[in-house]
Amino acid sequence: MSHPFRRWLRKLGPGLITGAADDDPSGIATYSQAGAQFGFGLGWTVVLTLPLMVSIQMISARIGRVTGHGLASNIRQRYPAPVLYSVVWLLFVANTINVAADIAAMAQSVHLVAGGPTQVYALAFGAACLGLETFMSYRKYVRYLKWLTLALFAYVGVVLSVDVPWSEVIAGIALPRMDLSATAVTLVVAIFGTTISPYLFFWQAAQEVEDAAAAKSAGGSVSPASTDRHLRRIELDTIAGMVFSNLIALAIIVSAGATLHPAGITHIETSAQAAEALRPIAGPFAFLLFCLGIVGTGMLAVPVLAGSAAYAVAETFHWKHGLDLKLHEARGFYAIVALATVGGVALTFAGIDPIRALFWAAVINGVAAVPIMVVMMLLATDRRVLGKFVVRRWLKAAGWLAMATMGAAVAAMLIL
Repeated sequence: MSHPFRRWLRKLGPGLITGAADDDPSGIATYSQAGAQFGFGLGWTVVLTLPLMVSIQMISARIGRVTGHGLASNIRQRYPAPVLYSVVWLLFVANTINVAADIAAMAQSVHLVAGGPTQVYALAFGAACLGLETFMSYRKYVRYLKWLTLALFAYVGVVLSVDVPWSEVIAGIALPRMDLSATAVTLVVAIFGTTISPYLFFWQAAQEVEDAAAAKSAGGSVSPASTDRHLRRIELDTIAGMVFSNLIALAIIVSAGATLHPAGITHIETSAQAAEALRPIAGPFAFLLFCLGIVGTGMLAVPVLAGSAAYAVAETFHWKHGLDLKLHEARGFYAIVALATVGGVALTFAGIDPIRALFWAAVINGVAAVPIMVVMMLLATDRRVLGKFVVRRWLKAAGWLAMATMGAAVAAMLIL
């Protein structure tokens, strides 16, 4: 690997991990359903959401890096306690439900490949995610998460292993068309909800705080010039992460659109069901890649979901927090990580309908995202908070557009 390329890779971190975690197993199910039901017709949605994702994640990262505090800490300092408690509670509930859905999908995928009891696999995945997040040092943990992002290339492999009519794919991206049926509108709302989620805001802001603290403890500079340099790095990192995320989302839509849709398989409820439906059509290799991708991205997303909830709760109550701290140094923080992870595993044993659970998680995420994005935009444009580093005009406009788009999506979700 050339030295310039290695240096470029080192600049990628919170943005790349956040983008990859966005393609979690529940997101894979949503994209698979889009491809199975509408072929390549909803390919345009991943292009439309890209600039919205980039802008709002860039803003959350900027707030974390410049202030040295996560989103919950910033909200606590400037807004009434009921606002903060409501947002954090909604985030925790939605994240725990998402953890349950993701762990269930991972367990089902292993069962499809190897057989055996899914509940044992669910326990094993929950224990592995919790152990790595609790006992591995922050720098090692981030390297591990970076490597896990490679699991998403499994979906590129799926696309390359099946016959794809690329002219139709390009038409689906370049020529937006919208079926105004309730089913199509709900699916578009689901795509928006799975790409613009509050847990991603909290995670990326918190990881920028962690990075800044690690650099400071290593003797790094905290001057305005160094902050400018890190903000440029954040832009590169976030753009790379969100482009990667949406390319993988498109690959999943294309793989389902090229295989399941022509075969008349239009009803997909889980990512594991998508993998199972793929096996007789695309062959065992594509099926295996799809399953491996579910497991890999689940191992990436579950710690992000549990970790973002822990950051939010710990910042709310002013507890010590951070993945760079030992267990005995941040008991409350790691207790929330454990509660979200164990709660998610427990839900897989409760017999709750995972589709209904994901629906309500999407509703909660969608409802919570709008006020959080409003607060983020107010923080990002306030010189008392960011000083000279308030967001520029183009980023300000893009951030408010992202909020308005998400608000419209929530309105559509509630109306339907």
